[in-house]
Amino acid sequence: IVSKDVSLRSIRQKVGMVFQYPEYQLFGETVFEDVAFGPKNMGVSDSELQDRVDQALTLVGLDLSLKERSPFELSGGQKRKVAIAGVLAMQPQILILDEPTAGLDPKGRDEVLSLVAHLHQKENKTIVLVSHSMEDVARLAQRLVVMAHGEIALEGPPEVIFRQADYLEAIGLGVPQVTRLLQVLQKRGFDVDPDHYTIESVEGEIVRLLETR
Repeated sequence: IVSKDVSLRSIRQKVGMVFQYPEYQLFGETVFEDVAFGPKNMGVSDSELQDRVDQALTLVGLDLSLKERSPFELSGGQKRKVAIAGVLAMQPQILILDEPTAGLDPKGRDEVLSLVAHLHQKENKTIVLVSHSMEDVARLAQRLVVMAHGEIALEGPPEVIFRQADYLEAIGLGVPQVTRLLQVLQKRGFDVDPDHYTIESVEGEIVRLLETR
């Protein structure tokens, strides 16, 4: 992206970036002003601007009646959604999210994770999720890239990466707690498959184990 012949404008139209704590970057007097800022600077017409703002707010699950309210009057989860809507209003093909659930309460966390899943599954957005939360990763990711000391240390699907529990813990990450539970049970002689990493699949594995005892 630093090459002289690269069009940063073109890249910004294709790739949207949501930084950690994006609500700290809110500045508009109204939700509409904040969400409209990006596309307006891209040269989107006033008539299309209204549609883009409405579509983006609807996508993130915010009521359109909030458009004229100050974003600073909203809850933490709602502010996070306004910030994400501002990126979505630019209609990027790829969305990069840096620790999107950081600092949110459980309800806000679930809402944001559900939104990320919806954008990928229903809106066909390519999502790059940066996170230290292995629970979030287990819930959403199809492919993991583990970074350590500025280099790629591991790469692959979750079930492959989470087998490297000791290494992941050594570099400050780990595995989902439910996966670690199965790994401990297996080491103690229980007949369980440790290649599960969501609460639902681990629950099924434990139920199977209990039924066989």
